[in-house]
Amino acid sequence: MKKIGLTGGIGSGKTMVAKLFETLGIPVYYADDAARRLMNHDPELKLQLLSHFGEAVYKNGLLDRSYLASIVFNDLEKLELLNSLIHPITLRDADQWMRTQHSPYVIKEAAILFESGAAVHLDYVIGVSAPVQLRLQRVMERDGLSAQEIKSRMDKQLSESMKMKLCDFVIVNDEVELVIPQVIELHKKLLAL
Repeated sequence: MKKIGLTGGIGSGKTMVAKLFETLGIPVYYADDAARRLMNHDPELKLQLLSHFGEAVYKNGLLDRSYLASIVFNDLEKLELLNSLIHPITLRDADQWMRTQHSPYVIKEAAILFESGAAVHLDYVIGVSAPVQLRLQRVMERDGLSAQEIKSRMDKQLSESMKMKLCDFVIVNDEVELVIPQVIELHKKLLAL
């Protein structure tokens, strides 16, 4: 079974593309959702987060994501620390999940596949590309963040052009090119590999 990564910058439409692959019967591991689950339920990770970020990182036993984001997105060292705690546990969780799947290929959807080093564990990587202004608009509408907050998060990720150069395949999600035919065509290619 092939292991395929799916990545793109914030607001590129990765999740929408992942859902399209799911409609084609392909299992998808959502790394951000898994990280949230693990930060709330993995005892080892919870202890590490409490130790490094303090008691306020959890409210009523659940991760206070906005509090944690306010810390890590304003301090590069703390963001790197958080990633160093989460990535090994998420990689292990994804690997265990992949071993339970029975399909020609599986997809791991994650914004920072290259930055985290997770891409080296995959056979191919698909990038989802969209213009920066469109990405900003999508995230402002979806998350209610300011353009400055979004740009700050974008600055913490690889540039769009560098990320797409590292990908084996690219899906353009610019609201001009149709996405569904691109996904179907890529699905056929992946089945043939």
